Amino acid sequence: MKTSPLAGQPAPDSLLVDVPRLVTAYYAERPDVSVPGQRVAFGTSGHRGSSLECAFNEAHILAISEAICRHRKQRGVDGPLFLGVDTHALSAPAFANALEVLAAHGVELMIDAHDGYTPTPAVSHAILGWNRGRSEHLADGIVVTPSHNPPDSGGFKYNPPSGGPADTEVTRWIQDTANQLIADGLRGVARVPYARALRASTTHRHDFMGEYVGDLEAVIDLAAIRDARVRIGADPLGGASVAYWAAIGERHGLALEVVNRSVDATFRFMTVDWDGKIRMDCSSPYAMRRLVELKDRFDVAVANDTDADRHGIVTRSAGLLPPNHYLAAAIDYLFSHRPAWPAAAAVGKTIVSSSMIDRVAAHLGRRLVEVPVGFKWFVAGLLEGSLAFGGEESAGASFLRRDGSVWTTDKDGPILCLLAAEIVARSGRDPGEHYAALARELGDPAYERIDAPATPAQKQALQALTPQQLAASELAGDKIEAVLTKAPGDGSPIGGVKVVTANGWFAARPSGTEEVYKIYAESFRGEAHLRRIQEEAQVLVGKAIR
Repeated sequence: MKTSPLAGQPAPDSLLVDVPRLVTAYYAERPDVSVPGQRVAFGTSGHRGSSLECAFNEAHILAISEAICRHRKQRGVDGPLFLGVDTHALSAPAFANALEVLAAHGVELMIDAHDGYTPTPAVSHAILGWNRGRSEHLADGIVVTPSHNPPDSGGFKYNPPSGGPADTEVTRWIQDTANQLIADGLRGVARVPYARALRASTTHRHDFMGEYVGDLEAVIDLAAIRDARVRIGADPLGGASVAYWAAIGERHGLALEVVNRSVDATFRFMTVDWDGKIRMDCSSPYAMRRLVELKDRFDVAVANDTDADRHGIVTRSAGLLPPNHYLAAAIDYLFSHRPAWPAAAAVGKTIVSSSMIDRVAAHLGRRLVEVPVGFKWFVAGLLEGSLAFGGEESAGASFLRRDGSVWTTDKDGPILCLLAAEIVARSGRDPGEHYAALARELGDPAYERIDAPATPAQKQALQALTPQQLAASELAGDKIEAVLTKAPGDGSPIGGVKVVTANGWFAARPSGTEEVYKIYAESFRGEAHLRRIQEEAQVLVGKAIR
């Protein structure tokens, strides 16, 4: 993957999205569902696309909202629906369209009390708060967000009563129904004017921020952070957590400075990501350059992406921590500092996350549950408490309350950020120092993700690959111990293949948006061994899918 010469630099005007053109295209363009790129397609986190490519337009949102209403009726979900929204330019019009359809169906809607932005974890927290102790009239939610994706993107995701991302069966039904509605010219879509929807007796105001911020002491030792006067710098990256960080500092008396309060739909304040695009990726050293430059002003500096479901942790000792490093350090700390957590509660990780997590879990004497890519695979475990922690290599995670009960079942960026401050307060060391100590004890792996070209037919072949098709007994000089096409934790297909040895592994998965497949690889024997794994992985996979 070639790095752009603009990477890490302030965004030039030439990169800024034309917001009026973007919003005009949202209303003016009509998708053709016979074109694959213009269909509703729920990936691991909802439907995403750009109105400029006719992939996220008014017709998509009206149809998806109608499909969700029909799904709710089919499943008997008749409690309130919590509706959240982030700061992308396409989010406000999509929010309005969703409101029009939901109000037409008489759905009891909960929208922000102050017309503010709503982080994904605040919506999950609200759903679970309503549903706690109930067996009927359960709540669900929608978050209008494309997550960390570029400013021309829009996104729309549905969280059922479990509070987390919907499972594949649900999203497939919603997307198929929505595409049929679009193909039928939106016939059968119920809708009322926006002003009427806002005034409807079924549209209610909800204090998302007050409820979420006020409850944080249940999941984080805020008293320890406050008493230790840990200095925290927080950057919302122009996203939905922009008002939340100031409220967290004020409500809980923390030494917390919000270093950037700007909200601008062009995101002109960002530094450019690795590929020359503006992207609010709090795990990218290029996108996070400005905050990394401030690391010595704070004991820990933190950031969230646009819907605040991801975390970025900057420490004095290590700068921006790679997501896998922080997950390992967080797991090691949490299971040593949460005595009320169930003794049998496991550690959850995705199939492409670092094996350092496996070693930390074994060191702690905790069971490891390895699942396919996507946070939806952690929802049931977090809800019932059989998982105490679930984390993804892409900087998304959540964990149980201090008393061992569920907090959120969707990724929660702010609590992972506050946990970094708790680690400093309780141990006197930052998370970077914690990870360095783990690496000295358990091994110091090299990890990287690269892309390899693949045709649509090859991507389809990779997704359907069986272990028998990968004819090899060794990988980079080590005996192959396992060839996986299903996740060990739950037996679900991983949509590709993972090959494991004693000293390393690789996983190959097709991209859902590009003509490539992704190779994740890791070695506990250093960079040179990692390169060898990557090279042999491409040969092995190439032969199997040609």
